[in-house]
Amino acid sequence: MTLWLIRAGSRGEHEQKFLDEGRVYVSWHGLDVDMGALPDRKGLIQVMEDRFPDEKAKALVNWSSQVWPFVRDMAKGDWVVMPSKLQSGLYFGELTSDYHFEAAGPNPYYHWRSVHWFSGLIPRTVFPQDLLYSFGAFMTICRIQRNDAEVRVKVMAAQNWQAESVVASAPRTSAGLQTVAGSEDAAEPANVNLEELAGDQVERLIEARFKGHGLTELVEAILRAEGYTTYRSPEGADGGADILAGGGELGFGTPQICVEVKSGSDPVDRPTVDKLIGAGQKFGAETCLFVSWGGFKSNVQKELARDFFRVRLWSRKDLLENLFAHYDRLPEEIRLELPLKRVWMVTAEQQG
Repeated sequence: MTLWLIRAGSRGEHEQKFLDEGRVYVSWHGLDVDMGALPDRKGLIQVMEDRFPDEKAKALVNWSSQVWPFVRDMAKGDWVVMPSKLQSGLYFGELTSDYHFEAAGPNPYYHWRSVHWFSGLIPRTVFPQDLLYSFGAFMTICRIQRNDAEVRVKVMAAQNWQAESVVASAPRTSAGLQTVAGSEDAAEPANVNLEELAGDQVERLIEARFKGHGLTELVEAILRAEGYTTYRSPEGADGGADILAGGGELGFGTPQICVEVKSGSDPVDRPTVDKLIGAGQKFGAETCLFVSWGGFKSNVQKELARDFFRVRLWSRKDLLENLFAHYDRLPEEIRLELPLKRVWMVTAEQQG
């Protein structure tokens, strides 16, 4: 079994399509040629030169090293890992077809393989840091093999994605592993998504210091930093809402929000969200906010289109974004428990 990393767009714009259709695509725009008919990787580079004439030669070589394995090296039975950009987690699947070229597209969906997504969304914090480092390779498609990743991921899947023991997750070397084109072992340090790795560290700290009702306290602090006046239910039975928040100094302004916070690791389903919407009506709230540390099942966001003006969903990714945006205005006791420092760096753009 070979393990491949594949990303569904730089912003996760293809993610729901991958999940809904049970396929993974090469999402390079304009790459409308049957790559299976090309004689070798040099032929692919020539195709890319024709279609992307303004790109530097080094970039085209890099892109071809990612796309070519999708065509020639991936095989039925291999596993793929897709980091989610919409939530903080990873999806795992097994390839169930050979390479297909779809001449009609539409652009950029010309190249695909079918996949059986068997894992659901697995929290990133389940995985040890060395595996997350590989999953953070700033490449769209590559093989993940450093530190016995293929074997270890298979073991974790067999154990229902339980976190590795301290012994099992000890640092490993890559000695004896062959580096192949499109492999994260060949990636330079600059190609690692440092923002993603930093987010992993913050998530681990939140899990350690804001367990259970503590996560509700953190969400309340963020809402207060945004200018809301809040009421937080005592720990225990909450009557359907963990937090009530209203605009203005006394909380009588708008919007008026009914908030539910789930700190567990299981993704929330649609019926659970519907319960919050019902609670919002009971409390007379204009809208609801559901914060789920374990994220939401893949169909929840899509099915909530009709309730767009009634409910918002925060996965741990959304929670972190709001935390970072309002961190300087959080109470001192929160910042002492969660010490963060802003760092600026040059971003790297990745095709696909």
